[in-house]
Amino acid sequence: MADLRAACLNLPAGNDAAAAEALARQATLTKPPGSLGRLEEIATWLAKWGGASRRLDRVDVLIFAGNHGITAQGVSPYPAAVTAQMVANFNHGGAAINQLAQVSSATLRVVALDLDRPTADFTLEPAMDEAAFLKAVAEGYNAVRAGTDLVCLGEMGIGNTTAAAAIAAALYGGGGARWAGRGTGLDDRGMERKRAAIDTALARHAGLLGDPLMIAATFGGRELAAILGATLAARHRGIPVLLDGFVCTAAVAPLAKLRADALDHTQAAHVSAEAGHRALLGELKLQPLLDLGMRLGEGSGAALAVPMLRAALACHTGMATFAEAGVAGKPH
Repeated sequence: MADLRAACLNLPAGNDAAAAEALARQATLTKPPGSLGRLEEIATWLAKWGGASRRLDRVDVLIFAGNHGITAQGVSPYPAAVTAQMVANFNHGGAAINQLAQVSSATLRVVALDLDRPTADFTLEPAMDEAAFLKAVAEGYNAVRAGTDLVCLGEMGIGNTTAAAAIAAALYGGGGARWAGRGTGLDDRGMERKRAAIDTALARHAGLLGDPLMIAATFGGRELAAILGATLAARHRGIPVLLDGFVCTAAVAPLAKLRADALDHTQAAHVSAEAGHRALLGELKLQPLLDLGMRLGEGSGAALAVPMLRAALACHTGMATFAEAGVAGKPH
């Protein structure tokens, strides 16, 4: 764990010179200052995390899939077998993310993580021991390909909104009442079980709540650990990241607890309708790009935001300056 902790703390900075150059260019383009809103911010952010030549030609959508022992507590209306069935659906092109990745001209890659071996029920024991956690982090880290222009992160795992809520509660307080949501469609009794499972686990593992990485191992899942690893790899390799919904955001929250600027190379693609996501984005000071009431997971929100980033880049690189267009600029 010491090596991972060091890697989480030793993070390269973005390209501030490229960001400054992009910001200066924005002031010369044929538009009132700030009139493109977030698109201008996105263009500057892309410059910082890839340099002025960022093109977004090579976009990877990475879906990590894992199974969770916490489903034994009745926290999901679906059986754990659905995880593998949905992975098969991804691989056959039948899911929403397949269509969204295609529309976004992105390459979809699915990484299934020991689906036949669910994590432990974390109301009884840690979900993963150190070895299992580090293995999953490494699989996520190694899934990020050098030379990629943008990484979109997604997940699949029955029960993983409970894991995400437990991580959020362990990091930011508030217990199951603050963070538990209906996931894939829990009824009221299911919500009671979900909140109770989170609170039971927080009490059982109270001695571990001061260490963000131990929180990720104790309450998370293999796919959440892999998302943490992929986000860390992208930072080390200077690749910008789009995070999907609540589960992805909870998976990377331990990085921000370790170092305040650890998520500067990420954008929240959207705010999920899942209870807790908006609050977690607030804790992390991440402003979502989209708010469409989505709660599917699969990386769907991240893939949907890719055209917005391309639009920001197209305006930034393709627009004429006042001088080029022969348009009078704002007088000083």
